[in-house]
This record gives sequence, C-alpha cells and structure tokens, in this order.
Amino acid sequence: MDETHLYNLTFIGAGNVATHLSQALSQHHCCIRQVFSRTEESARELAGRLHAAFTTRLDEIDAGSDLYIVSIKDSALNEVLPALTRRNPDALFVHTAGSVPMSIWNGLARRHGVIYPMQTFSKQRDVDFTTTPFFIEANSEEDTRLLMQLAQRLSEKVYEASSEQRKYLHISAVFACNFANHMYAVCHHLLSEHGLPFESMLPLIEETTRKIHYLTPEEAQTGPARRNDCNIMEDHLHMLESEPELAEIYRNISRNIRAYAEKTKKSNP
Repeated sequence: MDETHLYNLTFIGAGNVATHLSQALSQHHCCIRQVFSRTEESARELAGRLHAAFTTRLDEIDAGSDLYIVSIKDSALNEVLPALTRRNPDALFVHTAGSVPMSIWNGLARRHGVIYPMQTFSKQRDVDFTTTPFFIEANSEEDTRLLMQLAQRLSEKVYEASSEQRKYLHISAVFACNFANHMYAVCHHLLSEHGLPFESMLPLIEETTRKIHYLTPEEAQTGPARRNDCNIMEDHLHMLESEPELAEIYRNISRNIRAYAEKTKKSNP
C-alpha cells in the first residue's frame, strides 16, 4: 500500500492536539475531509481553518476517509469509538493519547494504532513539529510503516513504542511538563503576593532548561535541598506556614531531591 492512501483524513476532536496536528498535516499535503466535535463552535472553527466539512453527530461522520485520528478526552473514547469504527470498517483508526493502550481498538477496528506526539499543546501557541517526538504503534507492520511515514512528514524524531512504553512516556511527561509548569504557577503566586514580577524568573527558568541539554538533571540540580542546607529549608518552611499545602510540597520535593543526591553520591564515589 502506498503512503498516498493516507491522504484523506477525518479528525475526531477539535481541541488542542487536534487543532495543531490537523493544521500541520494539512500543510503537508494531507486532505482533511471533516472535523467532528460535540461542540459546534469548535468543530466549525477548526473546519474553517482546514477548508473541511464538520459535524457534531457521530452518524454523520465521513465514511470515505482513509485514516481517522481521534483526539478527544480519554473518558469519551468508549462512547465514541464503537459508533466511529462502524462508519468505515476498512479504514485505519488511531488515537493520540499517551496513556490509553492500543488494545482499546480491539474488537472495534480491524486496522488500528496510535500516533502520539509528545508535546504540550495550547491553541494560542504555535508548535514546532520538526523537533516534536512522535511515538507510533499499530497492529500490523504495514500500518506501522504508514504511520511512521505520515509522522515523518512533520517530525525528524519518529519512534516505535509499545503501549506499555508509552504509559511511561506519559507519566514522565507529566513530571517534566505538567508538574514543572505547576511549580511556575506557585512561583507566580508567591511573587505576586509580594509585589514582584514573574518575568524576573524567566532567565533562571531558561538557563535551567538549557543546562539539561548538556548535563543530566541530577548533575544540574542546585539549591538548598541539594546542598542539604537545613537552616535555609527550615526558614522557607516557616515562610510557608500560612499555606500548609505549599509547605507540604516543599518538604516532600526537598526530601526527594536529597534522596536523589545521596543515590548519585553512592553510585559515583
């Protein structure tokens, strides 16, 4: 089967991932025939950008596409997938979720897989797909190759990964992205409470990120917990007495940093 068989696509979903991925594929000579979303405004807006049709009804999903890419909330998959796969039993169906196994398609679609772009997506921000890692899985070698070729139109970093591996990619990304960003939100809160600008932290954040291009995260770690500076840490905890949840986060993360530092010391005597 030639790669051109994936030229005609339907997107199920119109959220952050679907918006960026559909537009990128459209720019790389894929025909997006239709967008489905339960929310008419979202479906209409994305379809307008793609010059595609749209629908809010499962029974009106296009039956002539070669590939259906599902980018919706994990909790909605069990409701949507059975009706979707009945529309075109010969097509290839994939989802984009990091934590959902490929086996969710079992008994529903003869040809199925996963195309997982490991990136943080917000509609307000452009995404550079050329450096975004894509992780591919399919239930046949032929469809694995097709999905690899499709992803390679967008990215220089395309890999195969099993459902089990992808679960660990996803939980690791939660730590590296979602939790890290929450720390920025805490930082913003503390600074705002005391009349200080968050932008003053940006050079520090940027340098921290740059360092791990050249050092392991353990080597790049600094701060009072890494130095085991108990006096400073006690002072910080005292400052957080009025916000016990933040104090608990501070205490637990500091303890974990110490544990990693001790482990690194033992492995590199």
